[in-house]
Amino acid sequence: MDLTLNKTQKAVQKHIRRFCENVLGPWAPVLDKEHRFLPPDVVKEMGRVGIWGIQAPKKYGGAELDTVSYSIIIEEIARVCGSTALSTTVHNSVCLAPILKFGSEYLKEKYAYDLAIGKKIGGFTVTEPNAGSDAAGMQTIAVKDGNDYIVTGQKTFVTNGGNGEVFLVGAKYDPGKGTRGIGVFIIDKSMEGFEVGKIEEKLGMRGNLTSELYFDHVRVPKENILGSLKAGFILAMKTLDIGRIGIASQALGIGCAAFEAAAKYASQRKQFGRPIGKFQGISFKLAEMKTDLEAARLLIYKAASLKDKGLPYTREASMCKFFAADRAMKACREALQIFGGYGYCLELPVERYFRDVKVTEIYEGTSEIMKLIIGNHILKEFKQIN
Repeated sequence: MDLTLNKTQKAVQKHIRRFCENVLGPWAPVLDKEHRFLPPDVVKEMGRVGIWGIQAPKKYGGAELDTVSYSIIIEEIARVCGSTALSTTVHNSVCLAPILKFGSEYLKEKYAYDLAIGKKIGGFTVTEPNAGSDAAGMQTIAVKDGNDYIVTGQKTFVTNGGNGEVFLVGAKYDPGKGTRGIGVFIIDKSMEGFEVGKIEEKLGMRGNLTSELYFDHVRVPKENILGSLKAGFILAMKTLDIGRIGIASQALGIGCAAFEAAAKYASQRKQFGRPIGKFQGISFKLAEMKTDLEAARLLIYKAASLKDKGLPYTREASMCKFFAADRAMKACREALQIFGGYGYCLELPVERYFRDVKVTEIYEGTSEIMKLIIGNHILKEFKQIN
């Protein structure tokens, strides 16, 4: 099995790394400190190089790249700015991608181009104050009214909520059917009754404007139903499979940034007359960090490769998301320990990596939910064998 990157993937990695270091890197501490989104000119520049439409067809203004390339791009962005990587992966994987995969030609024509070039930023939301991992507890409802649906409810912890314009929203059209009564509706911020609520003050990812969204009898045309109404919950879960590869790549990028900073520091910082990296206690930490992150990358590439081949990848997406988030969290914790007191100071980015990476164990499915999914697949597999 050849796990090396092909010529196109190597070129993508080189180009995006240079772009991230030169364009996005200087903004990372600013976005974190000021709790703001990227300025419009940078958003536009990201669209020019294809970041907002990584896998979208070229006819819609996208870069039309494979999922491994997508993973590479998210990792590279996360190396310099976790918040921007979050904005990017959510926009691409759980808004634009499902519109392209499940949407009608009408929806593709209406939304795909503006999303792919970054003219509009998108998001996806099912989480509510009383419904997180338990989607059946969702209280947002969609009531049929002629050819439209009237959507009423509240969503919380919405990535890109404060600056996005197009959202895939889960709502119950038949509350008596649990998850089978959930549909996915595309709601545009321009629709009357749509309101952005509180922007959350967060521990990390402060450059992403995570917010509440309110829908006060928002009239949504039936044409804005994504895919089949009855298959809404299944569609949402498939969408999250796509997103989990992106979140795993984001975690990996942050973990790699922390590792690289720690390795460089350990080779330069001297105590007792020699670099601290020469001490076994530090060298073992670096060895484990490097091994863990390489293993995470291979899990991500496997899930991405399966997706590109059109094969089932739900289990692999859950595995790479769980493992990458867990090991990136460990890498950031160890990096901060290697830096000692300096790592705890705001003037160095290590503390930002530590704050940013934690949420990768929570959003788009907690680590505990990932293990449940993996476990269910294992039981199903061995039940078939017996």
